[in-house]
Amino acid sequence: MDNDVTTTAIDRGLDVDLAADLAATSFTLAKRFAAGATMWSIAPGWEPHALHIAVEFIHPVIVGKRALPAVAITGPNVVDVVRVSVRPGDIVAAVSGADDAQVRSVMQRSRAWGVTTVWIGSGERPKAGMAEHVLWLDDPDPRVPATGGFVLFYHLLWELTHVCFEHPGLLNEPEVCADDVCITCSDEGRLGEVLTATGDGMATVRTPNGVETVVTALVDPVAPADLVLVHAGTAISRVVDEDAGAAGIEERRIIAVEEVGCDD
Repeated sequence: MDNDVTTTAIDRGLDVDLAADLAATSFTLAKRFAAGATMWSIAPGWEPHALHIAVEFIHPVIVGKRALPAVAITGPNVVDVVRVSVRPGDIVAAVSGADDAQVRSVMQRSRAWGVTTVWIGSGERPKAGMAEHVLWLDDPDPRVPATGGFVLFYHLLWELTHVCFEHPGLLNEPEVCADDVCITCSDEGRLGEVLTATGDGMATVRTPNGVETVVTALVDPVAPADLVLVHAGTAISRVVDEDAGAAGIEERRIIAVEEVGCDD
């Protein structure tokens, strides 16, 4: 049999950069799990991968290893289900190509939800910064998702995460500034996702710090699911989710705008 028919990127082994990415991702996962995180796995086009990831982490195959909270999200309206499921500090692990609109939208909004993101895929890479950790096979072959490459990734993530658990001293999160204004981040805006809008220049917004009431006069009209940049109690600019339409969000936003009487 011609080897070219069955050989994909993973058959050629992990390069140094990918191995380092796996190690860094595992360390982050160990810190998040140690702090009480739940992992939420999504794979809109390849749902068996989402289910496999959840089973991998919650049902340890080695006696004595701890079960880690993990849940697979399947079915329609992935963005909406992830939104109501995650808590600050949780993990979202996605398996998809870079062209999956639902995953891209989840990755962008996760910053407002305060969750850690891991994106596993192949082919053309997502834009830089879309996810905190990207584990990618640079192989355009459409057969890659059906091979063992992705499975190897999350098997290694599980094993390396447990290796990190053997060194608990490394898992302590750095202290977070508790002051109202932190001298190291006072000039930084935070991504927020609008929960409700009153139509009178105010809205409740979800940010990594929790739910806040902010002034929206600079960006009105706003509606639930809109993304804004929040600074000093004010939404200072909009953040465009280019995938809102394809992910099914824009249609629901238009309905919400009409309901609050702030149609453009």
